[in-house]
Amino acid sequence: MTIPLAAFLCLIMVGTSLLSGIFGMAGGLILVGVLLAIMPLPDAMALHAITQIGSNGWRSILWFRYVRWRSVGPYLAGNVLATAAWATVQFIPDKPWALIGLGASPFLVQLLPRGMKPNPESIPQGLAYGGACMGLMLITGVSGPLADTFFLGNGTLDRRQIVATKAFCQVVSHALKFVYFSQLIPNSGSVSVWLAVMGVAASMTGTTLARRVLDAMTDSNFRRWSRWIIIVVGIFYLAQGSWLLISGWSNP
Repeated sequence: MTIPLAAFLCLIMVGTSLLSGIFGMAGGLILVGVLLAIMPLPDAMALHAITQIGSNGWRSILWFRYVRWRSVGPYLAGNVLATAAWATVQFIPDKPWALIGLGASPFLVQLLPRGMKPNPESIPQGLAYGGACMGLMLITGVSGPLADTFFLGNGTLDRRQIVATKAFCQVVSHALKFVYFSQLIPNSGSVSVWLAVMGVAASMTGTTLARRVLDAMTDSNFRRWSRWIIIVVGIFYLAQGSWLLISGWSNP
């Protein structure tokens, strides 16, 4: 990787972790799209996992006292069960379909039956959403809008609880994703040490800068901006994946 490209990636990682640090979402969606555009899919997924572990890990430390543990256990149990199931399949989608799946997820959530509308403090829903989000993460690289919608839930958690609880869960989710893409599948991805260190440092920087912004924001503004960000990012990735298909993209 050239120095200019590495510098560009570093700036993207700071910016996306800043966005995630404020809203607890969207930054990972943007970053994985950039990585998929410049790296082979397994390598992109492995690097993305490392940066997200650093970003979410630091975020969960900063907001540790706000973590809602009732929501953590069932969600992570669903993560583990889904990873075990996907490890037997070892499916890796082509980039266009990964991007389309990524972009479609916020709109598919709206089709869920009323009884399955998200409640982050429900144990059965935690298991179900944890499994579904982990499956989506292993297909597209992020659990994205599906996890965001789950943790936004029905209004029972405030903005700090949403950011802290999701961050703690995402540390484990991305660790499972890293193991999957670096160890469990054929042609596993790899990441150089210097690139991994750069990614973690950049993500921690953006997360730290975001703290004051989140403190100053109201819960109503947090929820309103979060929903719009989910929709805009979803449309972007639907368009990008569709363009790759139309333009005759082929696997390198």
